[in-house]
Amino acid sequence: MKLVILITAQTERGFMAAQAWQDAGAPGVTIVRSYGLATLQRQLKSGQVELPRMVLSMATAMASVIDNVEERSELILSLVESDMVDTLIEASQSVLGDLMQPENGILFVIDVERAIGIRRHSE
Repeated sequence: MKLVILITAQTERGFMAAQAWQDAGAPGVTIVRSYGLATLQRQLKSGQVELPRMVLSMATAMASVIDNVEERSELILSLVESDMVDTLIEASQSVLGDLMQPENGILFVIDVERAIGIRRHSE
């Protein structure tokens, strides 16, 4: 099995890519909202986002920044059989464009030695 991971800042198209994966036969697709650290740091530096007056911890500071940041990414995941990987890559690129072009997204695949509890959502 393979874990296919797509990261894109194109949030609306990211959702469309996740739907394309599902339509292509991925047994399950998960979308996670994510934030690039460089983006958060840039917004803090520029003053677009302010820290609360009383910061108790770095976690509190980052939570405050994340709550106020508009730029975010989508992290899309699916655990699939090996023969489905190319299909998901094609589906991603049909929605986002060529992933070799800047700002369209990054996709990578990780070998999964063992997975427990995998089933189709229709089951």
